[in-house]
Amino acid sequence: MGKATVIPFGPQHPVLPEPLHLDLVVEDEHVIEAIPQIGFIHRGLEKLVDSHDIHKFVYVAERICGICSFGHSLGYVETVEKAMGLEIPKRAEYLRVIMHELSRMHSHLLWMGLAADAFGFESLFMHTWRLRERVLDIFQETTGGRVILSYVNVGGVNSDIDGTVLSTIITRLEGIKDEYREVLNTFLKDSSVKSRLVGIGHLSRDDAAATSMVGPFGRASNIAYDARMLGSGAYGDLEDFQPILDDQGDCYARVKVRGLEVLQSIDIIEELIAKIPHDGIGERTKLRPADGVEAVNLLEQPRGECFYYARGNGSKNLDRMRMRTPTTQNLAGMVKALEGSDLADVPNIILTIDPCISCSER
Repeated sequence: MGKATVIPFGPQHPVLPEPLHLDLVVEDEHVIEAIPQIGFIHRGLEKLVDSHDIHKFVYVAERICGICSFGHSLGYVETVEKAMGLEIPKRAEYLRVIMHELSRMHSHLLWMGLAADAFGFESLFMHTWRLRERVLDIFQETTGGRVILSYVNVGGVNSDIDGTVLSTIITRLEGIKDEYREVLNTFLKDSSVKSRLVGIGHLSRDDAAATSMVGPFGRASNIAYDARMLGSGAYGDLEDFQPILDDQGDCYARVKVRGLEVLQSIDIIEELIAKIPHDGIGERTKLRPADGVEAVNLLEQPRGECFYYARGNGSKNLDRMRMRTPTTQNLAGMVKALEGSDLADVPNIILTIDPCISCSER
């Protein structure tokens, strides 16, 4: 057995999209222990509730993370609406979920491209991001933005999407689906891809449960939990929602779960568009959360369950706003998956939790 050595990994590394730092304890080429260190980009966003009222904070919330921007604005407004006991029109709920599932598609496609780049398949990276651009085109044509959408408000959504445009979205998603199946087939069946992913970074179901893994990272270890199962908003009107699961618990399983979730999101969008109500989109409320009233909310972000908390003080500002993001939750499982791996596989294993450090360091 070789001598133990500590190797710093990050916060700057070619494969890391954000500044995560790990101290890797290695013997020869094998990782014995991984010690995470975060805190490089703390921004103090939650403190901004002191200076931004409940409506202005929507724009702060969606900047917690660029890729999950719509999800954070949605999670925030749903929490504030719960604190006020405010119900919004069903059409607004449907439009919110349609946009959220489009956001899940764009996040997963972005991640799959980054994963392909990490294991050296550049053409697969380009094809994946080419499809993602077509999702961003839908955002631009319906909201005016491509990543930061500013589409929801406390009380509803900022603009309607008429039936003709919704029908066009279905047509475009069907086109994306046909091309995406070919890309997904490469991810799941190409021998060079499988050689970098199968059996790498294994996390058993017991370990995933013990470390409370969420999102695709947990579902790839057969944790049958997805916050969409709770039926919040328009998710409660879906005919039969079942989370995508795999029992292999390795990097390949995490790619497979996210890959199949893209197709699932398309099915959800098409189902909701087919039966969307026509009862209006709501309007920005003039109500304020009462003093001392608290509310919590769970939302299935692309990376997993996100927890939101809000407390009112009777003024136009909140007294407290708090989020617990999926990356924060998944770091413990990532460390467990790194133990016993080869040093060359560390970047792939880290990427399979889809880390978002800006989400974690608010």
